[in-house]
Amino acid sequence: MNEIKTLLWHLDNPAAEGRRLPLVRDLARRLDAKLEVVYAVTPLTMQFPFAMSAESSAAGQLAACEAEQRKIARAGFERACQAAGCTDLPWQETQDEPVRAFSQNAWAADLLVLGQHDPKAEGASGVPADFVASVLLATGKPALVLPYIEIAEAPGQSVLVAWKATRESARALAGALPVLQRARQVRVLSWDEAEAPGTDATAPALRYLQRHGVAAQAHVERGRAPRELGDALLSRAADLRADLLVMGCYGHGRAREWALGGVTRTVLQSMTLPVLMAH
Repeated sequence: MNEIKTLLWHLDNPAAEGRRLPLVRDLARRLDAKLEVVYAVTPLTMQFPFAMSAESSAAGQLAACEAEQRKIARAGFERACQAAGCTDLPWQETQDEPVRAFSQNAWAADLLVLGQHDPKAEGASGVPADFVASVLLATGKPALVLPYIEIAEAPGQSVLVAWKATRESARALAGALPVLQRARQVRVLSWDEAEAPGTDATAPALRYLQRHGVAAQAHVERGRAPRELGDALLSRAADLRADLLVMGCYGHGRAREWALGGVTRTVLQSMTLPVLMAH
């Protein structure tokens, strides 16, 4: 069966993210996987490049501020590890542009753990607003995106799979397979306006899951798909009390400029539960 050997968790504000450490640790244990973390934020020298010019006297101050920022971040991470009993979890940090740096680390991982962009924490975030989408595009790896709102337990007991006959859906389903094989309940939801009456749009996904030992229930929505499909997915997930949504990430990009599909954009902006995505 597919296996997840390594979870790679991105940190940009360890003091705030420390509350998630027990949740991510428990998920890693459930998957029998190794947990690694990487602190990757935009260096101040990249945020304020003119300060590094030969004529500027701010270079030294900027370097000192950068060092202090990283010292505070590491101290927050170590306190969180101490509180969660994870003192053997090593600290890793990069000094490069965060999307590029984290993506380079992601090649050796099986599942990425990322955080939803919180627009209210713009000043505290050290990564661009499109960080999640950019990493998904750059790596092709499946990623578990955690909402910025509080969640109580590690996701993956009651899972809703949003299925469409596309490459992105198939990649997300395959990437989530180790989680689905350990889930208590799996439901596959689909809208497919092109399907003839009497057919089941979820059939390919159900066959795939059955062949991998996952007994899933089909939820086929008849009629025209809702105009706001992203909102409908989140609503169905809430109605079914799912603790994880699995879906493809749709969009295209060039030189870090992303054009997200409407459903993906809505879910990334409005998610109220963890979402496992793949591009």
